[in-house]
Amino acid sequence: CLPGGPPARPVGPSSLRARAPGGGGAAAAEVSPRNALKMAAGRRAPKSGLLELRAPGEQWLRVLVTLAEDFLSVSPSKGAEEPLQPPPSPVQLNGGEPGVLVPDSLANIKRTVRIVKQDVGGLGISIKGGRENKMPILISKIFKGLAADQTEALFVGDAILSVNGADLSDATHDEAVQALKKTGKEVVLEVKYMKEISPYFKNSSSGATVTWDSSPALQKQASPALSPRDLKEGKNLPLKMCYISRKCLPNDPEHRYLEVCSADGRIPLFLRAKDEVSAQTWFNAIHSNITALLPRVKEELRTLQSGVGIAGGRDIKHVGWLTEQLPGDGTKNILAVLTEKELLFYSSFPQSRDALNKPMHSFPLIATRLVHSGPSKGSHLYDTELSFALRTGTKKGVETHLFSVETHRDLATWTRILVDGCHNAAECIQEVSTACTWNGRDCTLSIHIDKGFTISTLEPGLTKVILLQQPFERLQMSSDDGAKMLYLDFGGSEGEIQLDLHSCPKTIVFIIHSFLSAKVTRLGLLA
Repeated sequence: CLPGGPPARPVGPSSLRARAPGGGGAAAAEVSPRNALKMAAGRRAPKSGLLELRAPGEQWLRVLVTLAEDFLSVSPSKGAEEPLQPPPSPVQLNGGEPGVLVPDSLANIKRTVRIVKQDVGGLGISIKGGRENKMPILISKIFKGLAADQTEALFVGDAILSVNGADLSDATHDEAVQALKKTGKEVVLEVKYMKEISPYFKNSSSGATVTWDSSPALQKQASPALSPRDLKEGKNLPLKMCYISRKCLPNDPEHRYLEVCSADGRIPLFLRAKDEVSAQTWFNAIHSNITALLPRVKEELRTLQSGVGIAGGRDIKHVGWLTEQLPGDGTKNILAVLTEKELLFYSSFPQSRDALNKPMHSFPLIATRLVHSGPSKGSHLYDTELSFALRTGTKKGVETHLFSVETHRDLATWTRILVDGCHNAAECIQEVSTACTWNGRDCTLSIHIDKGFTISTLEPGLTKVILLQQPFERLQMSSDDGAKMLYLDFGGSEGEIQLDLHSCPKTIVFIIHSFLSAKVTRLGLLA
């Protein structure tokens, strides 16, 4: 987590004199050449070069890209009025597997494909289209290694006509999603490869399309394009809390793409470098400048805090973009803000106090647990290296969220601050209480990080009576039924304590884990 406070202004090599305190303008002291070089090193030299910018219609324009400390500028290059046509790409079997051609004999022919679902990953397809978009239900992506891919009989661009006999030829997108979700272990699809739709479908990005998504505001859309008219006088994209990614749609087998978008989403750039090395060099340079601006971003967020509301009065620990894996095989970009006690999600960078206090989602850190970070242990749905998973105990059960980041350093940072954030939240909150029923009596269960477990009740006259009190050290076992019952065993004569919490006990279960983990961390042990 980068230190707060505005970054110091770097001094250029020509600034060899220090001004006297209080202004004035007269030079008071000479700066040694060595110190001048150190100060100059703080300023990143502008980087510039020729890249290609995607324009509508899958055209590519040559542009001059210049990277400064806090903005990225794009301007037309000589010859930009003559779009570069990309080489034709074959129809794809899997979303990112070029070179697998659809046999001509399959075009517009109905086929029946039997799929046996896997325990993890479901069917392993993404769909687009629907009646509301005047399109059939189309397979937009087939995830390599999952059930649909293993049939070797389905193609990106196949229209799903029916599922287990249920007609989808006139279904809306939501109706198709529900029909596919309700299927059992074995799924029979009637499909037809739509040759006449495929070229448009492919150019619109097989990975995702704005008008074909059921929730375009949330799902990761096809990478954007700027027209030559937009570029006529150049574009300046502020780097402050800018989004950058190399996980672009459509997928690029040569790994030359990078996508950059301003924090408010109004200036999108989809760029192509000459080769993978050049693309990575540009990514590293832009990402480095964005990271250098984070202290300034956190200071701006702190000034927006009002002392009330969700984010008010709580220190901003970290902020950054994450890519979340959605249950339906899609993804969405979210801005995550970590405070002293909560993890907040936003669709874009909050520019006002009101926006800061109205996140899309809010998860209490004390009830949130990092359950995975790094290689995804065989999951085909997730990036094998740069991913992590969170689980949160809620009144409705356990919520699991899968995320990916762009660099190993980003992964290490999020891993560390989430684990530390959970422990710090536990130390800060100290105690939680919830209503419960024990042995037929209305009670209150209080859990304190130092004092342990207390079950109390109110007698007539509002006198608090402690029925049971046990330290954490005596807890031998805890479990729950996932519905409303919490079971605690302290090894005492009372045996197993059965508490009815009147709602899902997962929040309390996760809080108990957080208190225990924080106590172990106090001892200098790995929790």
